[in-house]
Amino acid sequence: MSSLHSQVVNGIKDAMRNKDKVRLVTLRDAKTKFVIEQTKTGSIEELDDSEVIKILSKLHRQRLDAAEVYKTQGREDLATDELDQAEVLSEFLPKAMSDEEIKSKVEEIISRLGASGMKDMGKVMGVASGEMAGKAEGKVISQFVREVLNQ
Repeated sequence: MSSLHSQVVNGIKDAMRNKDKVRLVTLRDAKTKFVIEQTKTGSIEELDDSEVIKILSKLHRQRLDAAEVYKTQGREDLATDELDQAEVLSEFLPKAMSDEEIKSKVEEIISRLGASGMKDMGKVMGVASGEMAGKAEGKVISQFVREVLNQ
């Protein structure tokens, strides 16, 4: 299986061949963010999947937030563009976890770490955020960690 990084780059080529403007703009933007990240680290290597997921998740969230803003301003045309781009990005992201899956994973991490109260929140969040990166929002993870630690 090829890396997510190369899937995005190949997606750009396919979008050009298919004259899919939305897909092309979206994936070019993502590739630009990859290059910026590579420049920061001084590496010419492809980004690993976890870094790619982090970047794509951020872009996806930005598109959804922008669409909300445009909707409140009555600009359905711009909101639709943002949602279309979010749709393209979501194809490359792992399937989001359900609330039950998140809670179960949080409980498993807490028992594995032997966490016993709110004093362990940071330790649990560090592990949980890493293991569920791109599959669950940090806010949601935090909510479940709090809930389980306070029991």
